[in-house]
Amino acid sequence: MPGRLFLTTPLAALAEELGVPPGALADEPPRANISPGQQIVTFNGTGLAHMRWGIIPVGRVNARGRPVMETLINARSETVFDKSAFAGTGRAVVPVNGWYEWTGEKRRKTAWRIAPKDGGYLYFAAITDLWQAPGGLQVPQVATLTCPPNADVAPVHHRMGALLEREMIGTWLTGDAQDVKPLLQPWPEGRLLIEKASGVDWTGP
Repeated sequence: MPGRLFLTTPLAALAEELGVPPGALADEPPRANISPGQQIVTFNGTGLAHMRWGIIPVGRVNARGRPVMETLINARSETVFDKSAFAGTGRAVVPVNGWYEWTGEKRRKTAWRIAPKDGGYLYFAAITDLWQAPGGLQVPQVATLTCPPNADVAPVHHRMGALLEREMIGTWLTGDAQDVKPLLQPWPEGRLLIEKASGVDWTGP
């Protein structure tokens, strides 16, 4: 599952790739280390927008009717359409140039940079929500979906982001649950470059 993301290519290039204007995000600077809780670039089918990475589950309950307490950074693709905690969420795509994972003990962790082998973008399937913050402020939020790892990612993590082919994005955004469930599969092997990364701080449990 993505622990940190990076999006270092110009937003104009991403907008051109997706066939939309960059809009208000035209001057977005390159970001080499995006952590949960920060604003990230998302795509909703018609344009690019910022959303907070992490859904604050105010008012959401689990299958037992108990409040969901933890912020939802990632959601399991296998159960996202079944759990009451995700009822009423929307869909988006989080475009990135790659993500980071960590292995090892707390004080001796190794950072791994995961990116498309041929360059370009990866598109994370994601769900969205709108948090009604104190004072009436509305905060758009997003959580990325995860799936079992492919053989490339398995040595560094037991989950990976649910990645979409470019031509699958429209189906993910507008299709019903039965249409999109087959899209949420481990990424084909051999298409990711996984290498050690330096200078990337680790945060986590």
